[in-house]
Amino acid sequence: MRDFEESMYRLIVETSTNLPGDVRRAVAKGRALEDRATRSGLALTTIAQNIGMAEQEVSPICQDTGMPTFIVHTPVGVNQIEMKKDIHSAIVRATKGGKLRPNSVDSLTGENSGDNLGAGTPVIHFEQWEEDNIDVRLILKGGGCENKNIQYSLPAELEGLGKAGRDLDGIRKCILHAVYQAQGQGCSAGFLGVGIGGDRTTGYELAKKQLFRKVDDVNPAADLAKLEDYIMENANKLGIGTMGFGGEVTLLGCKVGVMNRLPASFFVSVAYNCWAFRRQGVLVEPATGSIKEWLYESGTGVSVESEPEVLETVAAGRLATSVTDGVVSEDASIAAAPEIAPAAPAAANGQSSGGTREIRLTTPISEEQIRSLRVGDVVILSGEMHTGRDALHKYLMDHDAPVDLNGAVIYHCGPVMLKDEDGWHVKAAGPTTSIREEPYQGEILKKFGIRAVIGKGGMGPKTLQALREHGGVYLNAIGGAAQYYAECLKKVNGVDFMEFGIPEAMWHLQVEDFAAIVTMDSHGNSLHADVEKDSAAKLAMLKEPVFK
Repeated sequence: MRDFEESMYRLIVETSTNLPGDVRRAVAKGRALEDRATRSGLALTTIAQNIGMAEQEVSPICQDTGMPTFIVHTPVGVNQIEMKKDIHSAIVRATKGGKLRPNSVDSLTGENSGDNLGAGTPVIHFEQWEEDNIDVRLILKGGGCENKNIQYSLPAELEGLGKAGRDLDGIRKCILHAVYQAQGQGCSAGFLGVGIGGDRTTGYELAKKQLFRKVDDVNPAADLAKLEDYIMENANKLGIGTMGFGGEVTLLGCKVGVMNRLPASFFVSVAYNCWAFRRQGVLVEPATGSIKEWLYESGTGVSVESEPEVLETVAAGRLATSVTDGVVSEDASIAAAPEIAPAAPAAANGQSSGGTREIRLTTPISEEQIRSLRVGDVVILSGEMHTGRDALHKYLMDHDAPVDLNGAVIYHCGPVMLKDEDGWHVKAAGPTTSIREEPYQGEILKKFGIRAVIGKGGMGPKTLQALREHGGVYLNAIGGAAQYYAECLKKVNGVDFMEFGIPEAMWHLQVEDFAAIVTMDSHGNSLHADVEKDSAAKLAMLKEPVFK
């Protein structure tokens, strides 16, 4: 099959850079349900813009291109060994070209292979079938949403919902709890794949396979179709909203599958997927390896802009603000610049507060400037910021920093980077999930004098206490909006710790007009804690049995 490697490369690029049409329509439907003047509504506007930018630039929608997972059905007699070699070659090529981020890390040493190859990566499931063609499907599921996967063993006692038994109503409770526990850390609004039954391993496999179903399909099993509809209606009553900002839209899709189980075991496995729902498939000619058919509708030409006037305003250009360093503009106009999605004015329930403040800051930032900020404020950053993820935070606990971090901003980000004769260039750079740094963040803030942390999904009480004591803020950016934020990163000033690998290295980036919202301030306030508390109360209201 002389063309199979090229076909796999095309599949990888399309999956990474162009959301399929059914996903785009789901995002557009979500936008139509959300007040566009709220944080969640304007976050969805940013998401819509990012989708278009990724397609236009043929660059990753999200910088975390995840664990490439292939499901391949082949006719009897096709050489799967050679197919695997071609898939590996296509993976290396896509990584070298910046379509995939190097994500394969040795679990014991932490060493990044640099080419997305290694023990167990990429994941390839081969299955034979009696059809004449080869069916190849690919999903790129990032680590942030992968970490919010969850598996339940019934019967179980679930927070807010009580006992979940071995029946359809117990399954219902598990799925609702899965949405609740994810909050905004999985880049909501999201999609769920649910697997009922099997064992520990096959249950998760079944759940992930549900994500290959089309968003608008109907489950052929009547009970499961009813369950899917129920979850879609009621999960969105939890008020978690996009990015966990609070709002009307928390879930964009739910698909449920079932298989037999052992009498002693009853597992409900949930695969959570972010809004950047990157999956695609191709039908391949066995003789040549060429693509005969794309299995999901192309996203090209399918707009996620549910309101034409928003599209026109967004296209007018990035936010232009006259606010000078540290000076607040009260009641700033959002309508004039809806691209300021990361900082839409809203209360914890997603409703417009009517009194947002926009503050422009340049690094290094003083404690006085930070103490003046409150949850809900728009912060527009310029100057130098530094990326830092798991490996760097662990290192900094026991070592000095390679640069002066007093008054600095740390960005929880593992960018996609390419190097040419002019140096390094940022190809994609959205935020990573911040809660992983909770064991380290507070101590590092105080040790080095860091004033602001940017990430997604919020952090916990230890960090909140450190922000209060030290004088710091947590700024929430829009998860998955890798192209939107890459435009703000104008220059790579340098890099340290390349031995950690590109995603985990400490990149020193010159930024302009990087907009984010204060969701944890130096006065002990946390939007994330407020939304979680509110959604817990709403979850408890769904405790009573529904399916007998």
